[in-house]
Amino acid sequence: QVQLVESGGGLVQAGGSLRLSCAASGGIFSINAMGWYRQTPGNEREVVARINSGNGANYADSVKGRFTIYKDNAENTVYLQMNSLKPEDTAVYYCNMNLRARPNYYNANYWGQGTQVTVSS
Repeated sequence: QVQLVESGGGLVQAGGSLRLSCAASGGIFSINAMGWYRQTPGNEREVVARINSGNGANYADSVKGRFTIYKDNAENTVYLQMNSLKPEDTAVYYCNMNLRARPNYYNANYWGQGTQVTVSS
C-alpha cells in the first residue's frame, strides 16, 4: 500500500527558511511526477511547484526565485527548499506523486498527509 509521509513543517520568522520532505513507500515501481501544493482555510489547494521524471521543474509565480523543488530518485523522496519566507506563505503544504506501484502498476495520484508551515511577521 502506497504511503507518502511528509516532514519539515513548522514555525519560522519572515525571511527564514524551511525544507519540506516527502518520502513514498509501498511497492513503488516508477514515479512520473512529484509536486507540492498548499492550502489555506477557505481556499482551494494550489500548486506550488512540480518536477517531472526528467527533472524539469515549474513553479507558481509567487514562489519563483525563493523555492526550489528537487528529488532523490533512489529514495523516492521529493523536497521543497523554501527561502525568504513570507507571511503569505503560511499554509498546509501537501506533497503529491503520480506513480505506478505493485501489484496493478496503474498510474495513480497520491497525497501526503499535509504539514503546517507558519511564517510570522
